[in-house]
Amino acid sequence: MNTSIPPARILSLVVTDHHLTARLHDGRVVSNPLEWYPRLLKASPEDRRAFEISGDGYGVHWESLDEDLSAKGIAAGIPSLEYRTLAQV
Repeated sequence: MNTSIPPARILSLVVTDHHLTARLHDGRVVSNPLEWYPRLLKASPEDRRAFEISGDGYGVHWESLDEDLSAKGIAAGIPSLEYRTLAQV
């Protein structure tokens, strides 16, 4: 019996002032607090919308913000390394 779960892939993404919400290829919709992504939280709404879903849905890239997030991390609810580092202070 194969119990492995295929890797998450992002089909679409919406970033608001409070949440990052991804629609995944397997039908799930995952929403995480924007505060988990400090670069996005500090960015203008225009910069937040200027992303590219990359790697056939395995990641998201914001060129102007020098930010990259993985579909795996978003789907698993893992905050960015920057947030986790700041939260330890």
